Amino acid sequence: MIIINREDFPILKNDIIYFDNGATTLKPKCVVEAMNDYYYNYGANIHRGDYKISLKASEEYEKVRDKVKDFINAKSSKEIVFTSGATDSLNKIVFGFMKYYLNENDEVLITKSEHASNVLPWFELAKEKNLKIKYIPLNENHEVTIDNLEKAITKNTKVISIASITNVVGDVRDISSISKIAHQHNILLVIDGSQSVPHTKTDVIKDDIDFLIFAGHKMLGPTGVGVLYAKSEYLEKMNPIEYGGGMNQYFEETGEVEYKSIPTRFEAGTPPIAEVIGLGAAIDYLQSIGMDKISEYEKELKGYLVSKLEKNKKVIMYNKSQNSGILAFNLEGIFSQDTAIYLDHYNICVRAGNHCAKILKDEINIKNTCRISLYFYNTKEEIDKLVEVLEKSDDLFKIIL
Repeated sequence: MIIINREDFPILKNDIIYFDNGATTLKPKCVVEAMNDYYYNYGANIHRGDYKISLKASEEYEKVRDKVKDFINAKSSKEIVFTSGATDSLNKIVFGFMKYYLNENDEVLITKSEHASNVLPWFELAKEKNLKIKYIPLNENHEVTIDNLEKAITKNTKVISIASITNVVGDVRDISSISKIAHQHNILLVIDGSQSVPHTKTDVIKDDIDFLIFAGHKMLGPTGVGVLYAKSEYLEKMNPIEYGGGMNQYFEETGEVEYKSIPTRFEAGTPPIAEVIGLGAAIDYLQSIGMDKISEYEKELKGYLVSKLEKNKKVIMYNKSQNSGILAFNLEGIFSQDTAIYLDHYNICVRAGNHCAKILKDEINIKNTCRISLYFYNTKEEIDKLVEVLEKSDDLFKIIL
């Protein structure tokens, strides 16, 4: 079993049980301290000043680019772009690259279990370019199978854009096999790693991923920072969707402009410097534990959670066989938000609603669920408390009304 010092997470002293890690994770002290160190001791802008604290800020910022490169096993730090989050990263791909790469009647394959951030940008581009958005059918366990993927591909399919682990069903996609099939058909592969990069080892070279996006706040880092990875050959062809200071070499009154090389041309304006530095501290923390250990421990917790909840006949589980730390459930006859409010009475934090996956209802035949999403600082004792509270839920409405 993984051993972690829960004292590294000050918020846990507030007597909460936090099961909403799919939405955002808790922050260890080292992340906050790294950000405070920047603000207190060298809080200057980067890539602009010829004085010591600005040079140090620039150095610390760029060190994190190297850390991200190593964390996901990219070939070069030039393939790492810092963004404001996973949503921003996806929009940069869709409107900075795909807008110029795709043509009328080209097809983009997604699934109905994708997060809104991997759906709505494609919808907008489809309207603008007259593209076709098609869905890879899911099997009875709400999973993408290789057979269903191959059946969905046509001669017009140009992009597959899917999460490696989805945020509600929590199905783990076989990205390596999907990548091979995609590239056999000259299809580009865009991977939403928001729910996978924080939980499992990521290797963009081994899986031959063309584009990968993820968010800092879902992997112990601060909000306001994300990562866009792309193979350099595609990043070189990508257009900025934001323009301003820091991303240009020069511009003239005639309108003549030369932009900087990758990745700097995609980071216009003052970037989230403290947040990037905090992300670097989060990566160091995760690396010190080991991503394989984190993954195995979460699977152990998920198995324990399911085995306990199976004994409660009032609990309906929608994805208990999925090999991830995400469980969607409801109490029979109870609206999901009522369940969440009831659990909050006992300081247990879960997510309720559609979880930004609003067309998933077409697959699981229910609109709203409660979601438990585990991380390595969760414990079996916390699960036992959840199980105990759910077992006495007959008094739910007395508690919440």
